[in-house]
Amino acid sequence: MLEDVPGVGKTVLARALSASLGGQFSRIQCTPDLLPADILGVSVYNPKDGTFAFREGPIVANIVLVDEINRATPRTQSALLEATAEGQVSIEGKQRELPDPFFLIATENPVEFEGTFPLPEAQKDRFLLSVSIGYPDREVETRIVESQRRLTHPVNDVKAVTEIEEVLELQKQVVSVHVDSQVMNYISELVDRTRNHSNVRIGVSPRGTLALYKAGQALASLRGRDYVVPEDVKELCRAVFDKRIIMSSQATIRGITVESVITDILESTPAPVVNESGKTRGSGPR
Repeated sequence: MLEDVPGVGKTVLARALSASLGGQFSRIQCTPDLLPADILGVSVYNPKDGTFAFREGPIVANIVLVDEINRATPRTQSALLEATAEGQVSIEGKQRELPDPFFLIATENPVEFEGTFPLPEAQKDRFLLSVSIGYPDREVETRIVESQRRLTHPVNDVKAVTEIEEVLELQKQVVSVHVDSQVMNYISELVDRTRNHSNVRIGVSPRGTLALYKAGQALASLRGRDYVVPEDVKELCRAVFDKRIIMSSQATIRGITVESVITDILESTPAPVVNESGKTRGSGPR
């Protein structure tokens, strides 16, 4: 989930990521009149032979960009739940597998409320990460402006740097990244503290625990390690926990934010020490 104010490059980032990975890409522009069939697909009647032919919707792709997801109605948003959780969709009583790998990237504008529908908590929980891009600094913004001295957008020049088969192989490598038992206990402790925090009504779900675990493996692999360190967990904690924590009404009235709660939990939870072999003090052999 990419959430931020308009114009900071959420859609451009999603398009650039999609182009660099290769594979089949599709974009869904959400509007209030968008129907589930517009996303999943529909059977079309052929009057010549009296048969129905199924036409796949844009959800059937390796990388799907759902732009301004909060502009779709709850009924349409619910059409994405099965896809994000299970990599399949149910259409006309049949289950259809989505391509492997399947990535769904959604963008959301959190400051505009007219013509929008809030995402249900069940939907937010299905996103691995929720990231806010933020405003660029002056130097970067100047470079952005200078890069636009052309007729076409620079994102159109992005070429694929990998193939789908290579992505699948990388996914297999990530699964094998070692997570020491003490690091796993650290993840569990962080999650447990969100469920018992005085300012939190609903803490992080088991799906959130699994998301932090897998995200830690992926980050470690990207940094050339075959083991996860606590710093990986700390760096990803905010992005994983942000949309999974529901504050109590009293905390909301007092102006206490989810970010401040996550910061408090990270600062008050002791992290284990991992050596260069990926083991913590007192750990057995890998």
